[in-house]
Amino acid sequence: MPNPKLTERFAVRLLACAGLGAAGVLAFAPFGLFWLAPPVWLGLLLLLRRAADVRQAALYGFVFGLGFFLCGVSWVYVSLSVFGGMPWWLAGFAAFLFCTVLALFPALAAAVFKRWQPAADWRQAPFFAALVAGSDWLRSWIFTGFPWLAAGYAQTPPSPLAGFAPLIGVHGLSLLAVLSGTLLLCRWRGALVVGAVLLAGFALRQVAWTMPDGEPITVALIQGNVPQEMKFRPETLIRTLDLYHELVAAHPAQLTLLPETALPIFFEQLPPAYVEALKAAVASHGGDLILGTLTGDNTHYWNSALSLGRSPLQIYSKTHLVPFGEMIPPGFSWFMQLATIPMSSFERGPEQQPPLEVAGRRVAVNICYEDAFGEEIIAALPQAGILANLSNTAWFGRSLAQPQHLQIARLRALESGRPMLRATNTGITAVIAPNGTVVAQLPPFTQGVLQAEVTAYQGLTPYARFGNGPALTLMLLLLAAAIHRRRA
Repeated sequence: MPNPKLTERFAVRLLACAGLGAAGVLAFAPFGLFWLAPPVWLGLLLLLRRAADVRQAALYGFVFGLGFFLCGVSWVYVSLSVFGGMPWWLAGFAAFLFCTVLALFPALAAAVFKRWQPAADWRQAPFFAALVAGSDWLRSWIFTGFPWLAAGYAQTPPSPLAGFAPLIGVHGLSLLAVLSGTLLLCRWRGALVVGAVLLAGFALRQVAWTMPDGEPITVALIQGNVPQEMKFRPETLIRTLDLYHELVAAHPAQLTLLPETALPIFFEQLPPAYVEALKAAVASHGGDLILGTLTGDNTHYWNSALSLGRSPLQIYSKTHLVPFGEMIPPGFSWFMQLATIPMSSFERGPEQQPPLEVAGRRVAVNICYEDAFGEEIIAALPQAGILANLSNTAWFGRSLAQPQHLQIARLRALESGRPMLRATNTGITAVIAPNGTVVAQLPPFTQGVLQAEVTAYQGLTPYARFGNGPALTLMLLLLAAAIHRRRA
C-alpha cells in the first residue's frame, strides 16, 4: 500500500512543476519579467534532483511543459475555434494536444538529465542548461519547427544577456538564461560566474557590430485593422481595397509597407486600374510600396509580397509555411475539413530569393511566422540593409500572440544588426532598431499608419556569420564534459 505522505509529496511536486511552467510565461512579453526566467529553471532543476528515477523526472518535465505552453501558446485555440470555425470542444482538444506535444521537449531534457545526472553541483548546472537549450533548438526545426517561447526570447533589452544575441543568437541566450539560474547551486562561486556573465552582457550591449549605410529613408507602416472574420468575405473586398489605397495615398513615404495578405485576392485578379492607382500613389513622390497579397491561381498559390512604385515589380514568396494554417501535413486532410481556414494549402516559395531593391535600399522581406527562424533570416545578409516583416496575427485575437511575436522580431534585429520594420494587420506594427529596442509602435487593434525614418545597416554580426553553430558547439561541449566526467 503506497505511503500517503509520499503520495501527497509527489502531488505537491507535480503542482510545483506546473506552477513553475506557468510562471515562466511571465518572463516573456508582454509581462517582461526577464529576471524571473533563471529562478524558474533553477526551481525545475531542484525538483528534478529529487526525482526518484528517469521516468519520474520525465513526468516532472512534462508537467512543467504543460503549464508553460498551456499558458503561453494556447492562443492556437482562438484561431481554430473563433476564426477557423471548428467546434469549441474539438478546437480545445486540438490546442491541448498541440501543447502536449510541445511539453515532450522539456520532458526529454528532464529525462536525459536524470539518466546521466552528474554528482557535483557545478557539473549539474551547465549540463541541465545545455539540455534545455538543446531541446529548444530541437523544437525549432523538427516537424518544420515551432521555436515560439524558446527560453532566450525572454532576454530582449533591457536584459543584460541581450548583449550576447549578436554573438550566439537566441539559442545561445537560452543556454545563458538557464545557466544564470542553475549556477546558483554552486553558491558564491556560481554567483560570481553569473555576475561576470551579466557584466559581460552589459558591456556587449554597448558594442555596435554593424554600421549605418547611407542616409535615412522615410517609411510608412500601415495597420489596416481589418477584422479577420471579414477579411476573406467577397462583399468586403472593395471596402478593403479602398481602405488601403486611401491610407497609402494619405501618408507619402519613400517606402510604404502593407501587412500580410492585406489585399486578400490573387494579385492577378486585381483590377488593373486599382494596381495603377496604388503604384501612382507612391511613385508620384518617388516612393515604393511592398504589399502582402496572394499570387498564382486557384490550383497553385503563394503567400507573397510584391513591390510597386518607382522600382520594377519584384516578388517574394513565403518559404517557411505554417503547418495546418498554410500547408496540410501528410495524412491530416481530414483535420482541415473540420475547419474553415481559407487558403490553407500554399506552395512554398523558392529557397533562395534576393532582397527586394526598393527606395534605393535592399530589403529582406519575411512573412509572419518566418521571422521565428534566425538562420533563415540571416541568409539574406550581408546584401540586405533592412529587414521587413509583413504579418497578420488577427488569427489569434486579443491574446499573447501579438506581443510575443514582436519580441521574436526584436531578437532577429539583434542577431542581424539590422533594423526590422513590422507592418501588421491588427498589431503590433513597429519599427525596431538594430540593438533590439522598439523605436516606435502603434497600439494593437487600431487602424493607423506608423511613420518614421529608418537607416539601412551594413556589416555582419558574429551570429550573421556563423548562425547557430557556436551556440550548438558550446552546448555539445558542456554535455560531453558532464557525461565524460560522470563516467570517469
